[in-house]
Amino acid sequence: MTTISAPTPAHEEPTPRQQLQAAGLRVTTPRLAVLDAVARHPHSPADTVFQVVRATLGGTSVQAVYNVLGDLTEAGLLRRIEPAGSPALYERRVADNHHHLVCRHCGAVEDIDCAVGPAPCLTPSQTHGFAIDEAEITFWGRCPACSESAAPTH
Repeated sequence: MTTISAPTPAHEEPTPRQQLQAAGLRVTTPRLAVLDAVARHPHSPADTVFQVVRATLGGTSVQAVYNVLGDLTEAGLLRRIEPAGSPALYERRVADNHHHLVCRHCGAVEDIDCAVGPAPCLTPSQTHGFAIDEAEITFWGRCPACSESAAPTH
């Protein structure tokens, strides 16, 4: 007897398991744990991801988490951003063209939608022969909390 499964509604995101399978990666507990950690803690450095995964899985190594982060980034399931002066940060928001706001004081990172258009969204005046496919824009400033704490008191 043939079983027919209901199609996934178009508005539902694929599960992490489905995303791994679609990317041609084996579904493993460490990969699922890293995807979950980054989803729960966006814009986190590898050390934070490691601590979250270790709290979830127990005996995992830093190297294993770095390997998984690399595999997931290469497969397009994670995005690695590298704000100047900061360690690499990882996020799950990969399916759109967006940029980042970074607080110079505390390092907080927020996503900001690109208002210009599709990737690369900005075109340099000279390409020097490069085939440009992405523009990574980082806006720097002070977040509301740091701006408030830096305000002079009378």
